[in-house]
Amino acid sequence: MMFNFSKPLWKVLKDKKVYETPIFSLNEKVVKPDGNETPASFYVLNAPEWINVIALTAEKEIVLVEQYRHGIHESTLEIPGGMVDKGESPIEAAKRELLEETGFSSTEWKMMGKTSSNPAIMSNFTHLYIAENCIKTDEISLDGHEDIEVHVLPLKEFLTLVESGVVHHAIVLAAVSKLLLKNPELV
Repeated sequence: MMFNFSKPLWKVLKDKKVYETPIFSLNEKVVKPDGNETPASFYVLNAPEWINVIALTAEKEIVLVEQYRHGIHESTLEIPGGMVDKGESPIEAAKRELLEETGFSSTEWKMMGKTSSNPAIMSNFTHLYIAENCIKTDEISLDGHEDIEVHVLPLKEFLTLVESGVVHHAIVLAAVSKLLLKNPELV
């Protein structure tokens, strides 16, 4: 189904990088809405594309990662995911991240769509995949500052954790909603 958007794009008068980190840059954008002469400044985080993977075993178990998250100073339960490296396609990143973070792999991949991570302040998208019939093929191979515990749970148990709020990462919830919209029989 298509939707016809009616709001015109705002005119960008200035787009200046004000800060850069190894993961993202912060840009100030001076923009002007159509029909308005008063420009306004907004700040945008430019980050690389991301991926997230719902990894299911043949037994309909889901492969999850538990890790500490600096932003909320808590551990979270998530699906495998990460950044798309320069020169890498989203599907290549999804396969790499699943293997690195969990030691699982699959030959059955489907794109579920993409989501804008936070379009109010971020420029990137997260590409959402499902990997079916995943099997453990390797040991995990983490980046220098990753500290991950892998969990394999029955999908129904995971969905209970989503419903109760134990799983609360917004991009994970977006992937779960895509999964359930495409596979309502899983509920």
